[in-house]
Amino acid sequence: MFARGLLGIAGFLVVWELFARSPLVPGDALPPPSVVAGELFTQLGDETFLRHVIATVLALLIAVVIAVVIAVPSGLVLGSVPAVRHATRAVIEFLRPIPSVALIPLALVMLGFGPETKITLAVYAALWPILFNTIYALDELDPLHVDTARVFGFGRTRILLQVALPSALPFVLTGIRLAATTALVVLVSVELMSGGEIGIGYFIMEARSGPGRMDQVLVGTVVAGVIGVVVNQGLERVQKRWVAW
Repeated sequence: MFARGLLGIAGFLVVWELFARSPLVPGDALPPPSVVAGELFTQLGDETFLRHVIATVLALLIAVVIAVVIAVPSGLVLGSVPAVRHATRAVIEFLRPIPSVALIPLALVMLGFGPETKITLAVYAALWPILFNTIYALDELDPLHVDTARVFGFGRTRILLQVALPSALPFVLTGIRLAATTALVVLVSVELMSGGEIGIGYFIMEARSGPGRMDQVLVGTVVAGVIGVVVNQGLERVQKRWVAW
């Protein structure tokens, strides 16, 4: 599987290289991967670029942790208390389809141009996959497990923590995987669209302005993609190791 993945990447790079060097594409519009790779190694030795990458990664970690802390308990409550679930359904269904990027002007007015703006919007985007996966997991909870716990004298809180949460864990981890990639997209988009002072999106915005260094734009894009792959693969390994059952 890993070898096939490498072959796919190699094939894509070859097609990109040939297409970029063909007369169909202007030289400055789409740099070939050989040029982008050289610029990537140059940027990896640049402290400023590394700070941009670290800023985005830290913002991603903070956003996902906050989303988990909010969404998992909320999902447990909404999934186990029908009255609360029905009372909040209209509000949730109204808020869920709103794109985080559409809230950038409001967030800038309320929070300014600091890192809290992009983190807040990333948290908003990451909440929904975790929340709905948690609710769905409780819908799939075997009633026999709950009844058995009640026979042994478990209260509602103990059932949620010791029966429902372990059962929901595979779904929750899947939601976190989806949330992490979604949050990364939002973070880079906010950095790119709203400016700020640091981050991969800000690096891309600076690279495309002025003379327009497309090689640097693609370096930022490639690094963002690599971060997404690493995060997704890491969470997938955690999921297979912790909840292989």
